[in-house]
Amino acid sequence: MTFSILARDTQSGALGGAAATGSLCVGGWVLRGDIRAGMSASQGAAPSTLWGEDVLVGMRLGRSAEEAVRDVTEADPGREWRQLSALDRIGRTGLFTGTRNTPEMAGHAFDGGIVAGNMLASKAVPRAAAEGFLGAPGDFAARLLAGLWAGHAAGSDVRGLQSAALLVVRRDAPPLTLRVDYAEDPLAALQGLLSRATRGEYADWARRVPTLDAPIRTLEDG
Repeated sequence: MTFSILARDTQSGALGGAAATGSLCVGGWVLRGDIRAGMSASQGAAPSTLWGEDVLVGMRLGRSAEEAVRDVTEADPGREWRQLSALDRIGRTGLFTGTRNTPEMAGHAFDGGIVAGNMLASKAVPRAAAEGFLGAPGDFAARLLAGLWAGHAAGSDVRGLQSAALLVVRRDAPPLTLRVDYAEDPLAALQGLLSRATRGEYADWARRVPTLDAPIRTLEDG
């Protein structure tokens, strides 16, 4: 019922994900991230937010993305209703797609990232999203959003889209977590929100709050 992209930015070391769906509140359901562990996208006909969180725990303990996905999915007797993709800190990926999700279902791994989806209009959506991300100009967050646009153009969720989200984590900045829980055109709304969040007074303030690399920073230190 969703398609998502997870990727690692080789220049900054940031990890990020973006997702879109024909239902509500995709950001709260699907995306999880921790720069000390990796990224996850837990989705499907009966998605488990526990999967998204547990796979991060496994990766933080040193499991690869593939190993952590296997650990989480094999332990769940309801796994055939769910889909899980993961990206670890060094860019390795893992994917599980249960057979009882709604067709079309597909995934596409690329160097430093992965796209997965279900209830898609076409199995071409994941590859198109990956190519859109890899070929896009701009910064990391903008490229993740470009991946969503490309997946949408290739067929998208078969129902169209109602919500979209973006999450970027890094050591030297606070999380960039943007959610459009419902909109007639959620990708355009997310594009506008990204522009607002990365410019002006809000962006200046966000550069001066604590991060992993500067955990006791105050506004006076900026």
